Amino acid sequence: MIARPVGMGHPGPTETKRVPVRIIVADSEAIFRVGMGKIFALEKDLEVVAQTDTLAQTFNVASSTLADVILFEAGLSPNPAESVTEVIRRSQPGTKIIVISHFTGEEETVDYLRRGVRGILTRSVSPDLLVRCVRKVSVGETWLDNQGVNWVIEAYRTQAEHGASPKQQLRLSEKEMLIIGGVTQGLKNKDIALEVGTTEQVVKNYLRKIYDKLGVSDRLELALYSMHRRLLDGYVPLSDRDASGVHFPGVPVPGPEARQSDTPAGANGNSKKQ
Repeated sequence: MIARPVGMGHPGPTETKRVPVRIIVADSEAIFRVGMGKIFALEKDLEVVAQTDTLAQTFNVASSTLADVILFEAGLSPNPAESVTEVIRRSQPGTKIIVISHFTGEEETVDYLRRGVRGILTRSVSPDLLVRCVRKVSVGETWLDNQGVNWVIEAYRTQAEHGASPKQQLRLSEKEMLIIGGVTQGLKNKDIALEVGTTEQVVKNYLRKIYDKLGVSDRLELALYSMHRRLLDGYVPLSDRDASGVHFPGVPVPGPEARQSDTPAGANGNSKKQ
């Protein structure tokens, strides 16, 4: 009998190679590029595929390099918000942008998010938080610190106070309302699909339509819009009403205590799902 060495032969059906998160580091200071490169080199699931030190280089590399995340230093441009918009426009499909700056105020934070930025970090970020941020953003979540979340909530509260009631302007289907309710609770698309009784792809298609109807760009904005416009207050689909007429799966009718909350489910902490 010939002994077969362990590990020889073809890999089993469960043995799949994990593709690392591909990162472009766009930073004007060599010490930060080197430092981030060393941090990511310690992580098997993260890989720096390109580095740039000027805005022009960043535009060229973003358009020609497959990447999951671009770490964009605000100091690369005298107008970082406009430059971020151009980087997003030129980037390969699916690439997500994280802005790094010495300081980001309230106005800049809200503007970055509206332009499509998925994460905001300061220069003083610790290595472990940098790694966590990149991992979260790479899978579609939004990364903000607590102050940033508060600024975004306040921006949408102000917007709600000056806007007319969406219930008088928009026509949302029952399925769209169910999906909005799932997002507001912080559910993932696959969990929402189970609640609604459809597929994850259908949920994604509905979300794109909902974003267009409400003028929002991602799950964070949708949750905040829903919270501050009271989009779900008292809504009960007829098909799901029970004898008391006050319940339907997936989207609880907010009571007095829930309506006083300032933070929608999924917006706490440093990250937010996409």
